[in-house]
Amino acid sequence: MKTAVSVPDEIFKQAERLAKRAHMSRSRMFSEALREYVARHTPEEVTEAMDRVCAELGEGAADEFAVAASRETLERNEW
Repeated sequence: MKTAVSVPDEIFKQAERLAKRAHMSRSRMFSEALREYVARHTPEEVTEAMDRVCAELGEGAADEFAVAASRETLERNEW
């Protein structure tokens, strides 16, 4: 989708330099920046995605060693 936005000149110049250094198009750079911004400001979506993965794996999928190591680590730390 194409859209037009107003960006302060200095930010635009910095974005141009970054895109060139990263060898990516300006459109790709702005898209990735916006994707990151949205992800940071909608943490509930990340939590929901992690919950879905955990539900798909199920409780029986836990590695016994990892469970024991985690339990030991938690018991050694003060809460």
